[in-house]
Amino acid sequence: MKDNLFLYAIAALIITACAHQENTALQAVVPEVPVISISNTEANTDAEFPAALQGLVDVEIRPQVSGNLERILVDEGAYVTKGQPLFKINEQPFREQLNNASAQLRAAEAAQTNAQLEVEKLTPLVANNVVSEYQLKTAKATLKMAGANVEQARAAVGSAKINLGYTSITAPVSGYIGRLPKKQGSLVAPSDMESLTTLSDVHEVYAYFSLGESDFIRFKNDHKGATLTDKLKSLPPVKLVLSDNSAYEQTGYIDMVDGQFDKTTGAITLRAKFPNAKGLLRSGNTGKVRLSLPHSDAVLVPQEATIEIQDKIFVFAVDKSNKVSKQPINVSGKTNTSYLVESGVKPGDRIVFKGFENLQEGSQIKPEESKILAKK
Repeated sequence: MKDNLFLYAIAALIITACAHQENTALQAVVPEVPVISISNTEANTDAEFPAALQGLVDVEIRPQVSGNLERILVDEGAYVTKGQPLFKINEQPFREQLNNASAQLRAAEAAQTNAQLEVEKLTPLVANNVVSEYQLKTAKATLKMAGANVEQARAAVGSAKINLGYTSITAPVSGYIGRLPKKQGSLVAPSDMESLTTLSDVHEVYAYFSLGESDFIRFKNDHKGATLTDKLKSLPPVKLVLSDNSAYEQTGYIDMVDGQFDKTTGAITLRAKFPNAKGLLRSGNTGKVRLSLPHSDAVLVPQEATIEIQDKIFVFAVDKSNKVSKQPINVSGKTNTSYLVESGVKPGDRIVFKGFENLQEGSQIKPEESKILAKK
């Protein structure tokens, strides 16, 4: 009997020890992970829009007279100042035209003098009835015609001087020279399809980008001001992201909104101006204009609290019983460190902040309330 009681006691101890070990094992597999609660906050998100850059002035340099391109006085890519000579067209034919026009002017002036003398001669003779008044009227008409010929010849001289001046082509603005498709000795004319070169004033550059109708409505609603002009004045600076995804060192500002939407694309064009004193940007560059958009009552989720699977973004939501479930979220924007969530989670929900790599659907966790909040 005593032996049986002893065996029963041994068995009870073994069962109790096993149960304790099982409970300890169950408790050991429940991970303790940091959890955060979702709340509303004010935030600014960045939105990027493709942009094309143009100089403050982009002008084609074209000849205004026909002739032989005698000299090219600049090189491709050179910086030139306003008024600096760029090209020289052979001026000899135009100098001869000026000489010819000047000679015709002198002849017309001499004819005018003779006509004036004739009028002066006939005037007293008519007064003394020596000659008829008809002759005096004829002389006066000749004088008027001579005066008109002088004016015409003077205009021809002026035109010849202008054409002679056109043989020297100068820079209308300061800026950078583009390609030089014409070579020295080429025959050039105003009707040429191809310009001599292009000249870009890029001490400031314009970045043109487009907003769709819904984006534009949101853009207007998100910024203060009674009119569109007021809204533009209150806009924060914008950034320029270059084609290599690097940020341009200086900020700009939006200074123009197009007067109407493009019927083909359904978008409206905006213009942002950026300083470019160092000449790092050139006409024809591409990039993206980055706008900072304000949001009130925004729902932010830290990017490090999410996981991306097949182009979808998920968080691990925690229910009242501390079980986790993989929850997809719809993202409408992002800040530097957080996603702006449109749907999928709402204020008051809890999500796993870190350590979710080994969690399975329905896993039990021990929440460790984290004080880390989503940064704006």
